[in-house]
Amino acid sequence: MGEMPILGIESSCDECAAAVVVDGRRILSNVVATQIPFHAAWNGVVPEIASRKHTEWIYGVVQEALNKAGLGAGDVQGVAATSRPGLLGSLLVGLSFAKAFTWARNLPFIAVDHMLAHLYAPRLSAGEPPPYPFLGLLVSGGHSIICRVDDFDDITVLGTTIDDAVGEAFDKVSKYYGFGYPGGAAIDKLARDGNPLAFRFPMPSLHKGGEQGSKHRYDLSYSGLKTAVINQLEMFRVKNAGGNGGSMENQGPVPAGTRPEDIAASFQKTAVEILLRSLFRAAGDTGLSVIVAGGGVAANSYLRARLAERRDLRCIFPPPELCGDNGAMIAGIGYQYLARGDRSPLNVTASARVKGFKRGYP
Repeated sequence: MGEMPILGIESSCDECAAAVVVDGRRILSNVVATQIPFHAAWNGVVPEIASRKHTEWIYGVVQEALNKAGLGAGDVQGVAATSRPGLLGSLLVGLSFAKAFTWARNLPFIAVDHMLAHLYAPRLSAGEPPPYPFLGLLVSGGHSIICRVDDFDDITVLGTTIDDAVGEAFDKVSKYYGFGYPGGAAIDKLARDGNPLAFRFPMPSLHKGGEQGSKHRYDLSYSGLKTAVINQLEMFRVKNAGGNGGSMENQGPVPAGTRPEDIAASFQKTAVEILLRSLFRAAGDTGLSVIVAGGGVAANSYLRARLAERRDLRCIFPPPELCGDNGAMIAGIGYQYLARGDRSPLNVTASARVKGFKRGYP
């Protein structure tokens, strides 16, 4: 199937996004309307505000995506929309709009898991797409997943969070200390002028009965790190660690004489090392040397730098504009489903969670 433009709609959280992609690779347009200013006062996404903004914006965002692609509504040959996981109210707005669009024009429709779409995002670049199988690293405010990827819709979850996702930990630490919103970007920026060795925060241990045979060998946990940074900061201060300059101005409840940059850098280092410990175990155990990262935290500069150090691994990141939620990845993976002949019924509904994307402990 050639020259098949697909409209992709993404509304799983606070980004109202639409895009047109041809043949699953070539982006004609990619429009993302961010709601950050409307949630900044709460230092986090307010679901009710998010769904209302999606309702107000969805028509205009889709129209802009079509205009930038130089297409009319009648030129689209299929529609893909996120149906899971995410905020239920937000998901329903984009999904309902997409179903109405396809029903009115008698177009094929596919509902998409946007976490799978994150793994597809690097295939939208001009370079050679990564061959299957590879390791997937999905890191965002809602998910932290390490998985084996055998096809665009075939993943095996190896490890996932048993509590907070990594992006959620960034947001909560940033909110507590008043570093800014969104937390991931604020801490990444602040950490550049900080000393990552100023605090030695603990790494979680999930290996009852021995590490090698533990069923949690690749799993992740961030509640302990979050508690240490917020409630037990002085316990983990390294004496005479020094600093890298920066500001001594206190932000939020930062203790007097403590540099916010040092807290940010030390937290970021530990948060990323928790991810990499499990990821490198998975790479060693599976023998897979290609890693594809996706999700908002995939834009983190320290994560990218640490992975670049591993010359034995090929680490692939989408461009920054495709790391977060966007419609292009939805349209891209949607093409693959539709080209295969898959269709979703118009009575398909949204789901806030996906079984297996989070685990309990022990």
